[in-house]
Formats: sequence, C-alpha cells, structure tokens
Amino acid sequence: MKRIKARLAAQLAGLTLTALCLAPMAGAAAEKVRVVELFTSQGCSSCPPADAFLAELAERDDLVALAYHVDYWDYLGWRDRLGSPENSARQRGYAQKFDSSVYTPQMVINGRTHVVGSKRPAVLTALESETSEAVDVTITEDGNSLAIDIGSAVGDAKDAHVVLVYYEPRKRVTIGAGENSGRTIEYRNIVTEYRTIGMWHGKATRLEMPMSEIAKWGSNCAVLLQSVDKAGRPGPILGAARAGS
Repeated sequence: MKRIKARLAAQLAGLTLTALCLAPMAGAAAEKVRVVELFTSQGCSSCPPADAFLAELAERDDLVALAYHVDYWDYLGWRDRLGSPENSARQRGYAQKFDSSVYTPQMVINGRTHVVGSKRPAVLTALESETSEAVDVTITEDGNSLAIDIGSAVGDAKDAHVVLVYYEPRKRVTIGAGENSGRTIEYRNIVTEYRTIGMWHGKATRLEMPMSEIAKWGSNCAVLLQSVDKAGRPGPILGAARAGS
C-alpha cells in the first residue's frame, strides 16, 4: 500500500463518505496550512517570473503549489491553451472575498490573503506569517481506490468543502504570439480540473473513490479542505494534501 501524507484537502464525483472516530496522535506537532495558488497566463508579460517562482515552490514537500491559468488575457493575441473560464471564475470569487481587483500574476496564500506572485519576499513572508493550524488530511492509495482521511476540527473550523484538484505536473510551452511571443516556458502543477466531492462538518471523515475515476483526469491530484460561502466564493483553506508527482 502506498501511503501519501500531506497537510491540506479536495473534491470529485462518485465516492463514499464514512464518519470515523479517530484518536489524535499524542505529542504530534501542530502543522500550519501552506497552500499557494498562482493565477497566471501565457499572455501576461509580467507572469514568467511568477511561473518560475511557483516551479521552485512546487519542489517543496511542506506545501501544495498549484497554477490556475486564466483566459481573460487571450485577446492580447495568444490563447493560453492551459487556461479555462473556470479558473478565471475561481479567481473572481477570491477577488470578491478580498474586495480587490483581478490581476496576474496573483498568488493566493491559504485562501486567506493575496500577493503579487512575482514578489518573492512578500510571498515567503505571507507563507511564514500564516499561523492557522491545519486540519490533518491524508491521502492513501492501494491500487484500486484512493482514500482521503480528514481529521477532526482544529479550533473553530467546521463546515468546509472537500475539493479535488487535478493537475499536470509540468508542461513546456513555446509561445507564438502576444506579449511573451518567442519565449519557451516550463509550467508546473497546472490545474486541469477541480470539483467539490463532499462536505466536512468538523468530524473525522473518510472519503473513498475508485482509481478508475481518478485515472480519467490523471494520477496527480490535490485535496483542499476549503470554506466556501453561500454565494460559492472560496475562502480560507483549512487543510490540504497532494498525491502524485
């Protein structure tokens, strides 16, 4: 059995939810939530430094780094084939919560704050200054199924969406037009699909789904345990984990 452990959480269709009574680990050190979501575009001349920085963050084992390519810069002359209207909609939801404008490159830290993605010191400071304790999330794969175990609530945390995010680990793209014309960029952890697969209400919970469903979208995925308001806007991420490369 291959056991993959991380801190953070996610979504998808066709799985079973089972409430579990799990005892906390004695003496376990509290972990902080560390999720970085980059909103980027191949059509944005300011984005390549942030893309390169995300590639560095993607190598870290203590965080989940994801790149959401947006589609609203396509009119500048180059269609970002990694982009989607769904990614743009997710960013607009954050903008409404943050009462900010939509821009690229934007890095959202733990669903709680946002920073210009190319400003390395500001991003690292935001990561280190985030003190929210993570709800424990574990992904276990046995060849036939993928099990997501979510721990009990930490503090006041409760009622969150379990979001399953599929991503492509890396892709090298030569850009043929627009602001980055002629550049070849290697992108990392490119989000290709995300879905809410269930709810968490503060109790230890297991979600299990067949690997045949996972394989439809690729073997690399992350789980985000995220608060979402009644309007569907994403909020604080309470925990997370990733599986695959």
